[in-house]
Formats: sequence, structure tokens, C-alpha cells
Amino acid sequence: MSRRWIATALAVLGTAALPAGAADADSDVAFAPVACPDSVGAQVDCHEARDANGAWLLVAMPRTWNRRLIVHAHGGPRLGAPEAGDSAEDLDRFAAMVRAGYAWIGSTYRRGGYGVRMAAADVDVSRRVFWSRWGRPERTLLHGQSWGGNVAAKAAELYALDIDGRATYDGVLTTNGLLTGGTRGYGFRADLRAVYQYYCRNHPAADEAQYPVWRGLPAGAKMTRDDLRKRVDACTGVDRPVAERTQAQAATLRDILAVTGVAEKQLVAHLAWGTFHFQDMVQKRLGGRNPFDNAKTQYRGSRDDAALNAGIERFHADPAAVAMLAYDADLSGLIVRPTVTVHARHDPTVSYEAEAIYAATVNAAGRSDLLLQALTDESDHSRLRDATYVSALRVLEQWLDTGARPAPEAFQATCGHVSRRRDDCRFIAR
Repeated sequence: MSRRWIATALAVLGTAALPAGAADADSDVAFAPVACPDSVGAQVDCHEARDANGAWLLVAMPRTWNRRLIVHAHGGPRLGAPEAGDSAEDLDRFAAMVRAGYAWIGSTYRRGGYGVRMAAADVDVSRRVFWSRWGRPERTLLHGQSWGGNVAAKAAELYALDIDGRATYDGVLTTNGLLTGGTRGYGFRADLRAVYQYYCRNHPAADEAQYPVWRGLPAGAKMTRDDLRKRVDACTGVDRPVAERTQAQAATLRDILAVTGVAEKQLVAHLAWGTFHFQDMVQKRLGGRNPFDNAKTQYRGSRDDAALNAGIERFHADPAAVAMLAYDADLSGLIVRPTVTVHARHDPTVSYEAEAIYAATVNAAGRSDLLLQALTDESDHSRLRDATYVSALRVLEQWLDTGARPAPEAFQATCGHVSRRRDDCRFIAR
């Protein structure tokens, strides 16, 4: 692999190396007090600052601190430029951790858009900034949800040990994490774009400039999510009551969902990801190269699979794009600290099957003894039950306290101590 290719990949993906004088930059970050979300409780102080790379950091510090720190990697990725206050929603979502006594820090990342290594570097900057300002906690735990699970897993591979081999993160927790990595995480949305276009022919429409669907949108396109929703509804009636859909709309919707496996309620969301995020990923991060491939895919489940497979748009992945995406976002499985993953069985955004893929990756690296996975019967993606988060943290802490990997049954048993409400405890056998 040439040095020129590596330099191009680093530049396009925005991979960050630790700059000279980083420790000094960490100590120079000036925090200001800000209002906390009500959900964290009254006995918590929040602080906000902007780091040297331009990322906004938000800290929640319980006045009765358990000397543990949660370093959080948020999902998305968000496409807009980071702004002050952006992490408040993340803090609200995981407020149960702060109410349990943990300090919490979240970063917006330095820019919007795709880039797992960039985000992982910014997450680790947030850890260093916290340590510089409040001192090293007794225990530092790394947490990521959704795409943030990919970011946290990558950060753990890159930064869990310092240059002398000492642990910087004591343990890792991912929840509903995109643990497939980049090259296996998004192909189903490229398939969805192709299937949708075969049936609907309006994204792009016939009177618009034509482009391959893997590109997301042409550079400079002005389409909004509302514009996209209107197109999807016009073709499928997805926003209308079932009785108000035409026969053609109902049949088209049924075929799209049957072939792709996407849930009706998530159709627009997945198409939006395959539109706006693909535009960012392909054109801004991969230099216009295509990382997706459906050249040999056989689509099944429609009223006429033969016609679908004969008429659908076909595309071949560019090996350079696949290599760049793999370098940025794929996972090696070379974990070095106890790692707990929790996934909702009915997650409509990131399939729980991502857990099996990650387990296989970790097993191939010979590190299965450092991985403990749990499943719940929840159906949300962006937020699990408070008792789920706190129980997972307690199981991870038990592992760190004893040095013994807990049994899978420990999650449900622990949850019984966390919450008195039986329906809060949703862990199920894998």
C-alpha cells in the first residue's frame, strides 16, 4: 500500500493523530457552568467547554460522586456543524447513569459527518480533558450507543492502553451498538435505495439529474428530509392510513418492505440515512468512491422477483473505497479490557445480529474471554430503559471488582436489585 494512498485516506477520512503538546491543550480547556437537564437531578453540576479541536464538551458532575467516570460516544453521525448545547440531549438520554453517582462527559466531535477514527480521537480527548480538570477517577468506563458503539469500540482498540501499556479505560459498554463496522453496516441501505428506486422512480425523479443511488445525493443538492418524505408517501402512501392508500401504493409498499426487511415505521428513516449520510460518506469522506456492491445480490420476496432482479440498478464497489471505509470504521476484535454489550432484540435501526458479528470478530482475535453480551426484549433504538443501563454498568463493575467474567444470567438478576418494577427488567436468554 503506497504512502500516497495512506495520506489520501487520512486526509479524506479526517483521521486524527495525537498532536504535540496535546497534554497542555487538554489543561487549557476552560469550562463554564451551564444548566443541567432536569433528568439528572438537582444535586448535579454541569459544565461546558470547547476543546482545542473545536468539539464541545459537556460534563455532569454529581455532588456526591462515586469516583467513576462515564466517557460517552454519541450516535449518528450528526451532519451539522457542532454547537454548544448539542450534548444535552445525550446527557438527558443517559441521565440514569449520573443519578447512579457517575460523572459523565460527552463530546460533539470536532465536525459533523462520518468519520469513526475522528470521533474516537475526540472521545479520548474528552477523557484526557476530564482527567486534567477533575483528576483521574478511580475507574473510567467508555460507553457508546448506536453509531457511537462503533466509535467506542474503535476508541477502545486505539486508546484503551497508554504507550506504556497501562489502562486508560477500565471497561467498555456498548448499547445497541453498530458493531458490524463500516463495511458491513450500511449495505442494506444501499439495497433499500436500489429497491425503492426500482419501484418508485422518484429518487431521483425522471426530470432530475440522474445519479447512481449509492451516491446518496449529488453534491449541492437541496433536498430536505421533508422533501424525501413527500416522495416516499406519494409512491407508497406510508404516511396515510391503510384505508386511504391506493392499491398501487399498498402493493409497492408491501414489495419494498418484503424484499428489504425494513419495518414500515422506519422506511423513511432508513431512506434518509441512505440519502443524506451516504452523500456525506461517499462524497466528502471517500472522495466520491463507491463502497457498496449489489452486483450479484439476488433480491427475493416481491410479487415478481425475476423482474426485480432483471431491472434493478446494479453497482460494483470500488476496492479503494472499501479499503478506506474498513480502515476508518471496521473493528479488529483486539479488545484489551472487559467489554459488555447490550442490544434490544427488536431494535428497528441496528439489528441485534450485529452482536453475533462482533462476537465472531472478537473470537477470531482470540479475545472472547473479554466479551460479555446481553439481549433485552426492548424495541427502541435510541434509548433503552434506565434499569437496563444501570444493570449493565453494575455487571461490568462486578467483573472489574472480582476479575471474574459474570454469567449471562447476572444481568437479569442484577436488574432485580436495581429496580423494584418487574417490567423494568427486560434481559432475556441469548
